[in-house]
Parts: sequence; structure tokens; C-alpha cells
Amino acid sequence: MKIAGILFCVAIFLWNGSAKAEKSAEFFATYGEYNAQGRRLLDNIEPKTGLVELPDGVRLDLRGKFYYLDREDAVYVLTEMWGNPPTAAVGTLGMVFPIQHDPLGERSWGIKLEMDKIGYVDDTDAASIDYDELLRDMKAEMAAANEARVKDGFPAITLLGWASPPVYDSANKRLHWARELQFGDDVEKTLNYDVRFLGREGVFIMGYIAGMGQLPEIKQSLDEVLALPSFAEGKRYSDYVPGADTVAAVGVGGLIAGKAAIKTGLVAVALVFLKKFGVFLLVPLLWIWRVIRGKSASS
Repeated sequence: MKIAGILFCVAIFLWNGSAKAEKSAEFFATYGEYNAQGRRLLDNIEPKTGLVELPDGVRLDLRGKFYYLDREDAVYVLTEMWGNPPTAAVGTLGMVFPIQHDPLGERSWGIKLEMDKIGYVDDTDAASIDYDELLRDMKAEMAAANEARVKDGFPAITLLGWASPPVYDSANKRLHWARELQFGDDVEKTLNYDVRFLGREGVFIMGYIAGMGQLPEIKQSLDEVLALPSFAEGKRYSDYVPGADTVAAVGVGGLIAGKAAIKTGLVAVALVFLKKFGVFLLVPLLWIWRVIRGKSASS
């Protein structure tokens, strides 16, 4: 029993790394600004700082600039706080937020974390990708899918263009790009900002959940976000063993076009459905913010 107990403690340590969990009341400087309803929502999550160990050899070094919410807390934020359907939280390993924002803040944004174990992504196509042509193809594919979306009762999605064009860092094996989307005739544009880190067994995904108006702040945060994750020895891109390891069915271009999930038979929830500023929010965010801050809807 003693040995089993020790092994259990070791397992917990390996999962959480040296992350320190804190109570929301003590962690968030804005906690006292919310009414009882808002404080109750924040009381249901425990922000973590420091080093976080995720599955598949991914480590996050939050560097005092961000905090982490584990899988359970991330699901709570995505569904209970932000009003997204449960399917929007499928596959999440947790979320990361900038230290200055609580999840209920009027200007808050977060990053959903996932691991897509599609195998080793051969990046030899990266240098030859025509991103203008890729964008045209993505627009056409999205337009073609709209007939089925509208038939199912969802608004059409228009890909307006790159909010930030794709950049592939071949030295560090990381990729990021942003798309500007429009749901139906909605005046508010939606931002899809995606970051991918290539590893031996697949791709670690960091997907920003934010509005277009937050693009400047997100761009400013990008270098710090890119420095957060790393793969453990044996899981790194450079650890790939030709002939022994699984090779992904897509390259860098396929990751950007979003074809990886289709080719591997997985069903991925597009981050456009997660936008708390989008049409899928069950209750308007501004109304929620006013209520939990104790303000009237007419103020």
C-alpha cells in the first residue's frame, strides 16, 4: 500500500509539474469587482502558475506572464462561463490566459490547448507554399460547405482573408497564422488565430479565442506565447525515427488548410464555434458582464 501511495503521488507530480494552484479570490485582482454571481463562477476554477506538465511530453513554462486552467476548469469556462455547447470543449487539455485577464473580464481572451497525434509532419513543403493560392482554395472550400451549414440551420461562414499571414519557423518547428471570418451578416468579425508546434508524434495546438478587436494585443503577446511550450526529450521533432514512426498524411500547408482532422478521420471542433463574441454565445457577453459586475442592463 505504501508503494502504491508513493507511485500515486509521483504520478500526480508528473502530471502537474511544479504548477501552483491558487484560489480565484486571492489570484484575481478583479475578484472583488464582481457581484456574488460572478464570484461564484470564479470560485469554481483554480488558476495555476509555474511549470505545467501535459500529456504526450508537452511542458508549459508560464514564466509569470500567464496562468493555466486544467481540463476540467477549461471545460467549465468554455461551456458554463462563455455559453458554448459541450462539443466545443472536446479534446481540450486546458486553457492558458494572460495574467492580467480573468475569464469573465470584458476584454479577456484565452488560448485553448490540444494535442493532435497525427504523426510526424514532414515540413519540406513549407518553403514552396503559395499562401495566396492556399487562401483562394480555403475560401472556395468554405463557400462550398455553406450550403450544408445553412440547411442545418447554421449561418454561412465567409473567410474574408488573412488577419495575419502564415509564418513557419523551420528552426523551431512552429507555425502560426490568423484568419478573419464573418458569420452570416454579422457586423462583428471573428478572429481565428492558430499556433502549431510540430513534434515527433503529432502537433501541439494553441488556439486563441478572441475577437478581431483584440488582434493588436494578441500579436503583441505572440512571442511570449511561442516561448511557453516545449517537448520533452524523445517527443521532439528531432527525435523522429524514419521507418519506425508514423508520418502524418499532411504537411505544413495541410495544417493551415485544416485538412489534417479530415484525413485522419477525426472530427475537430473549429475554434470559430468557440468565439465568445460570435453568434453561438447563448447569452450576449455584454449582458453577462453587466450582470456579474452588478450593473443594470440599461447602464
